Amino acid sequence: MSRLKYIITTLCLVFTLHLATYAQQENFEAIESEKIAYITKELKLTRAEAQRFFPIYNKYNEEMWDLKKAKRGNTTPEGANSLSGSRDVIAFDAKEVEIKKKYRADFTKVIGQARASQFFQVVEDFNDLLRNTLQNRQNSSRKR
Repeated sequence: MSRLKYIITTLCLVFTLHLATYAQQENFEAIESEKIAYITKELKLTRAEAQRFFPIYNKYNEEMWDLKKAKRGNTTPEGANSLSGSRDVIAFDAKEVEIKKKYRADFTKVIGQARASQFFQVVEDFNDLLRNTLQNRQNSSRKR
């Protein structure tokens, strides 16, 4: 009987974790959709520009996520030397600038220099907006 309880408890735990992961993924996808809409609006992308811009953006976004994961972990970004096994924050920042320069050149080919440079500010503005929205939700839920 004890073994059956263990199996049922384990299955319930696995199911709950799966649901939590699925909900988190849905939230991430919803936020990413909002971000894409925000970028499209702020940069005033035409349909043709958006079709050419967002595949490049997706590659950029993937590289930036990989870099941020590495920065939080104990690995170093490609091409950045580690100092005595510790994370070199400056190396991560340098790699981030390198990635942004590379993609700004790619974005320029699609949307021009001015909007390609503006893109990075638009992303920061979206992140600030998202952060403020989440903070306001947390503050309002605490007041209840």
